[in-house]
Amino acid sequence: MTRTPHTGQTRRAWMAGAVAVIAASPVLAKTAPVVTLLGDSITAGYGLAAAAALPARLQAALTKLGVKAVVRGAGVSGDTTADGLARADFSVQPDTRLCVVALGGNDLLQGLDPKTTRANLTRIVKRLKARRIAVVLAGLTAPRAIGADYARDFDAVFPGVARETGATLYPDLLAGVARTPRLNQADGIHPNPAGVEIIATRLAAVVARSLKRPG
Repeated sequence: MTRTPHTGQTRRAWMAGAVAVIAASPVLAKTAPVVTLLGDSITAGYGLAAAAALPARLQAALTKLGVKAVVRGAGVSGDTTADGLARADFSVQPDTRLCVVALGGNDLLQGLDPKTTRANLTRIVKRLKARRIAVVLAGLTAPRAIGADYARDFDAVFPGVARETGATLYPDLLAGVARTPRLNQADGIHPNPAGVEIIATRLAAVVARSLKRPG
């Protein structure tokens, strides 16, 4: 999440991170399926060293499960679902077997209309599936303090998109981590290394199952 502007430096940072993952395992990259994380600052590893960020920890969690895969980060801090839609075609490279779409947090922070969020996510997923890329859609749970009606409508976005598009739903990317101080950085929004480890471990199980499905 985070509202950090989309500077050239930010975009260069995630591009460098993606290249680093591939460079670190050149043989694996040619033989193993590629998993791309299309998201915002949570997937970009805001405030964390690359080794502690979600792409690297998901890679490690998949390895522990005996799954050979290359995890490629494509997170940009501050991105809304509209931003993700605008760059999905070039951020998710053609060799991607499965894409984890983890967007919507900045829509929530900005109070955007959930109908707009749903429309953007639907277009992203349909566009990826048209390229024969499997999709895991990572949802979020809105805090009730922002208003019960808005929270209800926002929470309904992700299962609704999954039903419409056939994407695999991972209901809450931050389950077990959100609003738990010891698992988050000082801003109370972005997970610290311990929080990322929980996210990666839980997400890995879903990604592993999705990779095993035919087609």
